[in-house]
Amino acid sequence: MISLLQRVSCGSVCIEGDTIAEIARGILVLVAVQPNDGEQSAARMAERILGYRIFSNNEGRMNLSVMDVKGEVLLVPQFTLAADTTQGMRPSFTRAAQPDIASSLFKYLYAEIQRRYQKLSCGKFGAYMQVKSVNEGPVTFILTV
Repeated sequence: MISLLQRVSCGSVCIEGDTIAEIARGILVLVAVQPNDGEQSAARMAERILGYRIFSNNEGRMNLSVMDVKGEVLLVPQFTLAADTTQGMRPSFTRAAQPDIASSLFKYLYAEIQRRYQKLSCGKFGAYMQVKSVNEGPVTFILTV
């Protein structure tokens, strides 16, 4: 499982002009599921997303998690993070899980995060979305499990 985590001052997801998810200060997390992922990797990713320390403390050091700052989480499925871009001029998606498996594990990841932290919004799996965000810093990390 791959997650691209961004510290944001705001973020939203729109589908066909309708805003379906929106957050204020927090993290935008783009998520790709890979073929060998399972519930254990999704649970570990939930733990990492909520615990990853990317917010500054009083000394200006990144030492606080989204939960510590009581920020919000916007979770967005994005299979293209799993693309193989090592050859040619067109990405290969053989490193991404099949849609039915990916959808199930994305829902499991969402449920795991929601079980631990209530300030959660979500994009829609399989939909064509417009994702907007204002990245603070910019601060962006790639997490893998």
